[in-house]
Amino acid sequence: MSQKDTYQLVIVGGGTAGITVAAQLSRISNPQKIAIIEPSEKHYYQPIWTLVGAGVFPREASEKNTKDVIPPGVVWIKDRVVRFDPGNNYLTTETGKTIEYQYLIIAAGIQLDWDKIPGLKESIGNNGMCSNYSYHTVNSTWESIRNFKGGNAIFTQPNTPIKCGGAPQKICYLAEHYFRKSGVREKSSLTFALPQGVIFSVKKYANALVEVAKRKGIDVRYQHNLVELRPDKKEAVFKKTESGEDIVMKYDMIHVTPPMSAPDFLKKSPLAGENGWVDVHKDTLQHNRFKNIFAIGDCSSLPTSKTAAAIRKQAPVLVGNLLSKMNGTPLMGTYDGYTACPIVTGYGSLILAEFDYTLNPRETFPFDQSQERYSMYALKAYVLPRMYWHGMLKGRA
Repeated sequence: MSQKDTYQLVIVGGGTAGITVAAQLSRISNPQKIAIIEPSEKHYYQPIWTLVGAGVFPREASEKNTKDVIPPGVVWIKDRVVRFDPGNNYLTTETGKTIEYQYLIIAAGIQLDWDKIPGLKESIGNNGMCSNYSYHTVNSTWESIRNFKGGNAIFTQPNTPIKCGGAPQKICYLAEHYFRKSGVREKSSLTFALPQGVIFSVKKYANALVEVAKRKGIDVRYQHNLVELRPDKKEAVFKKTESGEDIVMKYDMIHVTPPMSAPDFLKKSPLAGENGWVDVHKDTLQHNRFKNIFAIGDCSSLPTSKTAAAIRKQAPVLVGNLLSKMNGTPLMGTYDGYTACPIVTGYGSLILAEFDYTLNPRETFPFDQSQERYSMYALKAYVLPRMYWHGMLKGRA
């Protein structure tokens, strides 16, 4: 017979979104009524991996023990969810536990689909093939960049939603800068290949980034989607998104951003919408069918860029609306799609893109944030990590 536990509130996922919401709720209600289901022993501040891949910080700077970021009093269930029964308000875990809840928050993040590109999973981290997108592979990026002696360097972006839409091009700009500093730039060609028809979704920042790429001599290949890698030949196969034509490019180094999707256990669940993401109202974050369920962050269907900055704005809306639901009052909190993407354009320069659902800029500072600035680079490198560990994860920001 399976073990049964009951909590007022269960949060699925102990990443940025789950911990932030738990921290905010535990400051205003009894934390012992809250449980977080999270299998990982480690918690990562992933936005810094771009700078780890560029040799600025060691990867250890991104890592803490999960037990050290769980808010005091909140129950940590070190397990995985395998099944939801939202009609009966319970879920089942991998170890066979049945967990009942009154309210449920899904904060399960995003899944990296390394196996969707033939040749990637078995070769990543070796022979010039690298990626910033996991703790285990990020050091391979810095190894590839600092050992690069010239030739073809390719940087890719997939045709799926990803965490931080600007991240695939950041490492391209940093690599180009390093190649200049190390004296191999003249012997190198850099290509940024993406399946989209624009370099960034917001026109103001796209215009600036096109100029950055042009100044740096980077060949931007639009409508090029990576579909296969041939590590033995050092070949990357791209499919043109309009014509369907296959394009083969030789590489000496390739940085791959893997395709991403909603976690499989969510895709198969009654909580998923059409594309596998948790089906929530874009303004209130409440599930469209199960009204005692909310979702936040990368796993949600919210039509905005998947970033930590977005979670920072989503969390108070979710918490306010959850409390309204608990109290039987109308949900008044509204999330407008705000997100931010600090796009590093070199060592010491950054464009800070901030925008909302309408893809209109929503800038914080009293200057043009589409201009490259050292101050914005310093914000990303030194200020935002402190805000994350000591603000967001403590329920203060």
